[in-house]
Amino acid sequence: MNLTTSSTAPVTLTDTGLEVLLPGGCSAYFNNYWLRDNCPTSFDSQTRERVFDIFHLDTAPRPRRAEVVDGALEIAWEGENHTSRYPLDWLASYAEGKRRQDPSDLPRRAWYADHYPNVARFPQADLMADKAKVAEWLKALIVEGVALVTDMPDSDEGLTELVKLMGHVRPTFFGEYFDVMTHIEPTNLAYTAKALELHTDTPAEDMAPGVQFLHCRANSVEGGQNLFLDGVAVANDFRELYPEDFKLLAETEVPFYCEHDTYDVRSRQRVIELDAHGEVSGVTISQHMADVFDLPQDVLDRYYPAFCRFGRMLQSDKYLMRFRINAGECIVFDNHRIVHGREAYSATSGARYLRGTYADRGEMRSTYRALTSEGRFK
Repeated sequence: MNLTTSSTAPVTLTDTGLEVLLPGGCSAYFNNYWLRDNCPTSFDSQTRERVFDIFHLDTAPRPRRAEVVDGALEIAWEGENHTSRYPLDWLASYAEGKRRQDPSDLPRRAWYADHYPNVARFPQADLMADKAKVAEWLKALIVEGVALVTDMPDSDEGLTELVKLMGHVRPTFFGEYFDVMTHIEPTNLAYTAKALELHTDTPAEDMAPGVQFLHCRANSVEGGQNLFLDGVAVANDFRELYPEDFKLLAETEVPFYCEHDTYDVRSRQRVIELDAHGEVSGVTISQHMADVFDLPQDVLDRYYPAFCRFGRMLQSDKYLMRFRINAGECIVFDNHRIVHGREAYSATSGARYLRGTYADRGEMRSTYRALTSEGRFK
């Protein structure tokens, strides 16, 4: 905190910066390097990139003159034929050293087993026609981690068009797309009719894809109920009930793998993921891709009981949303938050085909910001 109540002159120079009286009567300190680096002329209005290179200054920046004029701080810089002008309201937004406000930094809303009727739903045609609807869709994904897109065309192109509203298709070691159906020689449990345990996808990648799309093209089989739960809801309750176990799962990295004839993918992940505020942002869990835990055995004395306790909570009816995805629907969800699986089905009772792909959470948030804020250069 560098705000102080002041009744002194509007600007006071120091050896390293200056203090200026801001609207509301508070005095705030600003560093000379920071001021020179962030002169409004340092940024190109077309490319929106910084064009001033502070590395090229021969000496430390120092004001020759600094004063408040018409609601802005004006600085004439010593040794330069340059004057900077900073609106006081803009300076005030940086006075306390807080992170720049992020429109996509929305509080998550945890949900439980009864959530299916309340899952946000958007017809694909509405999303294709209306950017405001796209913003609503992305907000639902950021806040609740899951949404259904309805009335999808029965085509590969329909899925690609939907992804492009958010960002770009994110390839994995499976490729750009994957087809969830019964395979003769499966390389993944999803490609069988067997029950698929609760998991998040591709934890063996260093940076697992952030958003998953599953477009249902056919589903007439007996069984195969979808199982979805909110990892944030479970982890928040776990934190309250078992704080020491929570700390262990949020701080300890464990190995994951995916190995076949042409790939050998490995990573280390924390089972519980925290954001910059210390809040739960998601989980990473996959029993069929968990590698041999190579932690010291005395650490495993504590880790395994915590890990198993959390795993049992994930299977609780309190959290587990059961539903049947229908042809023409695409369920879109945060792969770092939503834990999903499937009940077994009868492969001979009908057809079941889902086409899947991924995008990145960073691109989702980027698109949401662009749709909901003016930006600094408009």
